[in-house]
Amino acid sequence: MNWTSNTRGKVGGGVLIALLGAGLPALLGAALHPHVGQSYQETRLYFGTARPLGQSPVSEAEFNRFIDREVTPAFPEGLTVQDAHGQWRGEDGTIVHETSYEVVLLYPEKEADDRSVRIERIRQAYERQYEQDSVGRSDDEVTAEF
Repeated sequence: MNWTSNTRGKVGGGVLIALLGAGLPALLGAALHPHVGQSYQETRLYFGTARPLGQSPVSEAEFNRFIDREVTPAFPEGLTVQDAHGQWRGEDGTIVHETSYEVVLLYPEKEADDRSVRIERIRQAYERQYEQDSVGRSDDEVTAEF
């Protein structure tokens, strides 16, 4: 009986030491290097496609041309476009559903002021070209590694 108890203790202790040995460097590394990557600004733009007065919505081809013409030159290092389905409340209180696009832009935090000017030009161009009330925008600070 004593032999079994001692073996369990030795095996259990060995497992505990192995786990601590494997986990301790990872914990220490995380404590010494809490941030992986660099500080970036993430901006998400929300482009609706519905147009007023029963006009046909902005087509996928039109939106892709807009991306090529307006967004890519301002953010040539890259971007992400995602299909979305948005909704919003109209002035008359009705809920409007529409196909939309979400564009995600990442850029170094130190360039935020210059990039914000570019983003506002993009928003204004889309609103003007496609008769939109607005293009939604959200900003967040993130850490990213490429």
